[in-house]
Amino acid sequence: MEKNEFEDYVKSGKVLQEVQKNAVKKAKVGVKLLELAETIEKEILDLEAGMAFPVNLSLNNIAAHYTPSFKDETLIEEKDVLKIDIGVEVEGFIADASVTMDFSGENGKLVEASEKALENVLSMVKVGTPLGKIGEEIEKTILSYGFKPVENLTGHGLMKYIAHSSPSIPNIAKNDSRAIEDGKAYAIEPFASNGEGRIKEGSQSEIFEFSKAIPLRNLDARKIQEKSIIEFNGLPFAERWLIKEFGETKTKIALRELIGKSSIRMHPILKEDSNVLISQAEHTIVCFEEKIHITTQPKAKD
Repeated sequence: MEKNEFEDYVKSGKVLQEVQKNAVKKAKVGVKLLELAETIEKEILDLEAGMAFPVNLSLNNIAAHYTPSFKDETLIEEKDVLKIDIGVEVEGFIADASVTMDFSGENGKLVEASEKALENVLSMVKVGTPLGKIGEEIEKTILSYGFKPVENLTGHGLMKYIAHSSPSIPNIAKNDSRAIEDGKAYAIEPFASNGEGRIKEGSQSEIFEFSKAIPLRNLDARKIQEKSIIEFNGLPFAERWLIKEFGETKTKIALRELIGKSSIRMHPILKEDSNVLISQAEHTIVCFEEKIHITTQPKAKD
């Protein structure tokens, strides 16, 4: 990793810190998820950064990949547990972090379980730490709170204009001897569940990502494919972003063709059963000159 690349990772982390701080203040009972998402995304752009992915605002049993639809009327309610997962990029170098909000105050232990798991990992991780040890620490911590880690969700690597790259960083103990490497960036994200700790894909998908360029007859589909490559730089994007430009009907017809021909792929929502609650905590670490830098934490560890 070159010094200028590291500096861009740091810049994206600083933007994310500011945006996340403001998002937590704005997320209140009665606020529309759509309004919150658009406010967060606008602030990222106003700070002269880019969105690494549409902001995820996942409620209750939904663990990830929920971003509001174009006409989403969902309001935050008093009993809700909300995961705010934000991705920021500067010159393609990504910061990825999340925080969980418990509006009723009744699920503090669940929120603390994922936060403490993350805190414990960040206190022990260094260049050379085996990935299996990270998963072991996460699982041990969350189980100690009486909850289960979500075993089929993982942390991940970060690369230039790639929000999810290898390796996958387990949230349970595994015999994985691969290690944290110098010159690499990672998102570590424990999920704690009061259910079974296994998510499944839902039927809804509002987030899409470029897969491959193909010949297309539909003009709008060609424009969206080009937009996904050039404007979004291959990073995930939201259907609602497209609807503002192309309109709802044209967007849906074009997306159907693009998906059917594997030009883009969907990111369905990930959830447990409806009576389950899930919390998430996440930070980005960048390994530079044999040191761990937590770029999304206000007081970065040097």
